[in-house]
Amino acid sequence: MGHRWWLPIVATSVALVWDSSPASSPAWAQGGSWSIRAPYPAAVNEVAVVGVGNKLHVLGGSVLGVAGPYHEVYDPETDKWSARAMLPRGLDHIGAAVTNGKIYAIGGFVGSVHRDAQNAVYEYDPASDTWRILPGMKAGRASVGVAVIGGKVHAIGGRNADGQTIATHEAFDLATNSWRELAPLPKARDHAAVVATEGRIHVIGGRFGAPTAKTDMHDVYDPTNNTWSAAPAMPTARSGLAATLYKDLVVVLGGELPPSTFSQNEAYDPRTKSWRALTPMPAGRHGTQAAAVDGALYIVAGSFRPGSAGVTNEVLVFTLP
Repeated sequence: MGHRWWLPIVATSVALVWDSSPASSPAWAQGGSWSIRAPYPAAVNEVAVVGVGNKLHVLGGSVLGVAGPYHEVYDPETDKWSARAMLPRGLDHIGAAVTNGKIYAIGGFVGSVHRDAQNAVYEYDPASDTWRILPGMKAGRASVGVAVIGGKVHAIGGRNADGQTIATHEAFDLATNSWRELAPLPKARDHAAVVATEGRIHVIGGRFGAPTAKTDMHDVYDPTNNTWSAAPAMPTARSGLAATLYKDLVVVLGGELPPSTFSQNEAYDPRTKSWRALTPMPAGRHGTQAAAVDGALYIVAGSFRPGSAGVTNEVLVFTLP
């Protein structure tokens, strides 16, 4: 059974940030609406967020620059958080995805800023509340994009142990328990949005190095022929993104560009191959991730300001009509 391992200095919640942005205006009704749910147990950033069934799992993250093995689960029906089995080690900037009811946590840094990327690969089974260590990637990576297609967990891009952004693309085959190197990203980057839908993987935005080296690039990977192709660029170039598939849309939120953060909420429709603006977040945010469960999209914790400034435990919920 899980237990909490928070540093006492951050064990209490922080003030929630909310403003009178256009999000509350009737003119944005078709762009969706935002609300607040029970806060995460501590202020933390650079977390991984995934949905399994109708529950939301939040993994790892950084507190005062130190990565922790945190693992909490949220139940939308009760609006409550509870502890689960901790990660085998403390990590932040983890890539995570779900398939066959299990969570796959890949890579991560041991602390800020972008320190010592790991090749770790862990599998979590919610039914038994246990972690299993799987064969590692060929080298350490963090701020890596992770998505699942056809029984393979793809790890794309990221930043290596030397702090360099890379184009590496590997896939872990769940049937053979082994990794295989695939076609690299057309251009190396990390802190990107990575989402799988309709048999393709979308890699959107990100950065080429420094937080200011943002991009609007949108590349799509086709596993049938192991090739990448360009797709319509994201309207707002940014990195440090949160993203998930929600109501058949690739929804990309937030990001950072010193000295501020982004509140943009933009959605790509793979069917029409077009972007549209949705109701922005009430305040800019990065260092978080998104997941869709129980008919809604969740954003958990993160930072209101670039880097590790303005870290929060706020939980936001976005819904489309």
